[in-house]
Amino acid sequence: MPSLATTSASQPAPWSVRQTALFFAGLFAILLASRLCHIDILWADEDYHQAAALQVLHGKTLYRDLWYDKPPLNVAAYLLFGAAGGAVLRIASAVYALLVCASAFAFARRLWTEREGRIAAALAAFFLIFYFPAATITLEPDTLLILPHLWAVYFAWQKRFFAAGVIAGIAMLCNVKAVFVLAACAVLSLSGGVIALLCLAFGFTIPHAAGLAWLQWHGALAGYMEQVWRWGFLYAGSASGLGAALQSGALKAGNWAAFHAVLVLAAAWCCWKDRERRVLWISWIALSFASATVGWRFLPRYLDQLLPPLIIAASRGVALVMIQKRRVLQAILAVALLFPALRFGPRYVILASEIFRGSPHAWTDTAMDRDSRAASQIISAIAPKDATLFVWGYRPNLFVYTKLTAASKFWDSQPLTGVPADRHLSSDYTVAPDWAKANREELVRSHPDFIADGLSLYNPRLNMRQYPDLAEWLAGYCEIARTSGTVIYRRCR
Repeated sequence: MPSLATTSASQPAPWSVRQTALFFAGLFAILLASRLCHIDILWADEDYHQAAALQVLHGKTLYRDLWYDKPPLNVAAYLLFGAAGGAVLRIASAVYALLVCASAFAFARRLWTEREGRIAAALAAFFLIFYFPAATITLEPDTLLILPHLWAVYFAWQKRFFAAGVIAGIAMLCNVKAVFVLAACAVLSLSGGVIALLCLAFGFTIPHAAGLAWLQWHGALAGYMEQVWRWGFLYAGSASGLGAALQSGALKAGNWAAFHAVLVLAAAWCCWKDRERRVLWISWIALSFASATVGWRFLPRYLDQLLPPLIIAASRGVALVMIQKRRVLQAILAVALLFPALRFGPRYVILASEIFRGSPHAWTDTAMDRDSRAASQIISAIAPKDATLFVWGYRPNLFVYTKLTAASKFWDSQPLTGVPADRHLSSDYTVAPDWAKANREELVRSHPDFIADGLSLYNPRLNMRQYPDLAEWLAGYCEIARTSGTVIYRRCR
């Protein structure tokens, strides 16, 4: 592949070490402030990985002792800071976001100049703040994939194909969509011929094989294949009709593009001007978009995989608009930045003011999290530290707030009903009825001290009392309290 470096007639003066340090200190301050606004909120999906990490600290082994349908490095990320919540979790999120900004800076600077590097870092920070918090604030698989995605493609661009493969292999232990990152690296490796592709493949194999060997050593490989891959394929293949999925996907992708219009427009300008490498840019962007189409759901966090190619390309596009003094384009880009800032910025102000006043959040998006906190306070007030808990529904934050140990491998209702968590509040369509029945047979052999039913009041069709094979088991539990969305039971015989 030819070098992507481009000379410019107006090379910016390089910043001093002090100026660069101040720039990144400023970015970190902004990132940290945005995340501290969410200090007492635990978002869906991040609670799942934090709760799983807490169960590992309780002595459980993923996949063998605990149902966990994501690759293991997500839990490892939380174990790095002791699976702590509150300020520690938000600081960790800010540090991760800063690493993404620094990586984008390094990538764009090597491609072009320090100016593009600064623009890339600033764009990364901006769009890791001004979008839906569940897609930007949280440390979950799609967000965690952004960093290795950048580095894998960066190494492939440098023709360090083995290193690119290693990073892609590590990413695969974080998110199975890393296969699309590997594909992007393979496109960049084509210029190196068969040897380059073999180096890429060999590098990819090493960390993935090491991870599988570790799972086999701990007796968790069969569970990993069942929970991550079998369940993952069932989940991805259970979308509604293709026509409806495509219509919904087009709408969601369009909304994402509108909120990220600066990236889309500036990246398009870069592709237009960089004719020699246009196919490579389009290939990277297309593969990243393809990763978001898996399962045909186009959730906001899935589309995060477009951030790496668009940020890098957009940094050059913005720089070209500035260099060429395209006043109309400058105005368009400036207005495009206002759109997400005005849409998502006020919420940070509201959250911060509520924190300073000591007022409870009234945000409807956090209603279920508030309910889980209320239910956890009831349980924690009467539960001894060695008590065990089972949760019906998808409410892993109950484990985070109570710090209790899961009574069995099953700690939510997904594998027991066969209804995935993204639709269990409104649907009772099961993707694996026989598998779910076998899992319920295993569940009744456990005897949790407490049961928190966080689903039946939301979706009566999945009321756990409607399952005949759970009736005798549930007869041993008595209701002791309830909140607006959770019924709490205690073992009474």
